[in-house]
Amino acid sequence: MAQQSNPIGTKENLLKLANTFKHDAVWPKINGKVSFWIDQLGPLPRRQPLSEDTTADVAIVGAGYSGLWTAYYLLKERPDLSVVVVEKEFVGFGASGRNGGWLSAEPPGKMAEYAASQGREATLQLQRAMFATVDEVIDVADRHGIDASICKDGLLFVATNSAQLQRLKQRRKSAMHWGWASEDLKLLTGSEMRARINVPDAFGALYTPHAARIDPGKLVRGLAEVVESLGGVIYEDTSVLEITPSILHTDRGRVRASKLAVTIEGYQSQLRGHSRSILPMNSSMLITEPLSEDLWEEIGWRNAETLGDAAHSFTYAQRTQDGRIALGGRGIPYNFGNSFNREGRTKDSAIIQLIERLNTLFPGTQGTPIAHAWTGILGVPRDWSGTVSMNPDTGIGVAGGYVGHGVSATNLAGRTLADFILGKDTELTRLGWIDRSPRKWEPEPLRWLGASTLYRAYGAADAREATSTSGSTSLLARLANTISGR
Repeated sequence: MAQQSNPIGTKENLLKLANTFKHDAVWPKINGKVSFWIDQLGPLPRRQPLSEDTTADVAIVGAGYSGLWTAYYLLKERPDLSVVVVEKEFVGFGASGRNGGWLSAEPPGKMAEYAASQGREATLQLQRAMFATVDEVIDVADRHGIDASICKDGLLFVATNSAQLQRLKQRRKSAMHWGWASEDLKLLTGSEMRARINVPDAFGALYTPHAARIDPGKLVRGLAEVVESLGGVIYEDTSVLEITPSILHTDRGRVRASKLAVTIEGYQSQLRGHSRSILPMNSSMLITEPLSEDLWEEIGWRNAETLGDAAHSFTYAQRTQDGRIALGGRGIPYNFGNSFNREGRTKDSAIIQLIERLNTLFPGTQGTPIAHAWTGILGVPRDWSGTVSMNPDTGIGVAGGYVGHGVSATNLAGRTLADFILGKDTELTRLGWIDRSPRKWEPEPLRWLGASTLYRAYGAADAREATSTSGSTSLLARLANTISGR
């Protein structure tokens, strides 16, 4: 993630900043350990792994949001079904336990791509379904007593230069074309933005009420417990090695089921034969220690709006229920060969970028201790647009590729997969993201070279726009968008 101003610069400067932060006790006390959200829950008993071959009506790969929502809706509709969820690590280990906690109606892909393959009406229906999904997640949590610190106060995108402000205006226009109401996309002036959240450099902002803050770890753990209470079985510490029709081949035995669902998001790249199907993009986060009342008074942010920016190197944040700021960004977006640190350790350079961004947005946070830093991966298809599909011949359903908007999209995907598995023809099974097959990512080393070069271009574009008064998006960013397909 690049700076809006005062770019960090060379590797030597990064090392100097790292030493400074560490010396000042700002440096994260914990780096990795999956995430703050999971760590704060304390040690919980691990579920048993699969111990022998077994059978079920439905077998699901992945105990994150997508898999658990699929199991939940299947069991609510058909309590008689036997539903098994197989997880390589433990519930919430992946993106579901590491994300920024945005439950938003932002679409999980490019609406023009959906319209090109499924038509405009199906695409408009997808956006309407996303609006309803925000409230659906909140309703389910309320109904089952899942305390996930949910607060629906909306989403603010802040612009900190004129080019970003123009992009927000264009974003509003485009969103209205794809089904958003004008009253649900309010443009704010810089002073109006600062009255809500005091970002000193704010030129303006875009606000929508269709979003809520959540605690990701509490939501995924609570949902797993509800699935088990409904009769679902979750096996942890069980690696799926291969998927063939009606069989999950694991390191601990086989699971036979007439219907299978693959819901592992960016980890799909680790399955045999799928290394180019989806790109596992890194997204890094940090969370502060609780801020003082005086500092909160300076920052404002009295409500629980989630916060994003309009930079090419995107930043996302929330004010937590216990008075911290959790902030994330792309950092180092992609590692060669689809590799990633399973425990979520974040490289020094990414931590520095996030601290610098935190301090730029909120100057009063300089010197604030960071409690925890971590990194997770999100799934990115080649056309930057997620999908849900079901192959009627093999009985294998797949959902994922949410490009960073998975907290809500996973719920919609789970409901849709459940309908597919039950053989139902519903509005959900005809939405604009159904049954899409984007082309594969380029082979290595082209994939790594392309991702690395493009994100350097986005960083340079952010730096140029910070000092420009033209109001135009940098040519570098426009070129990078064209090449990457963003």
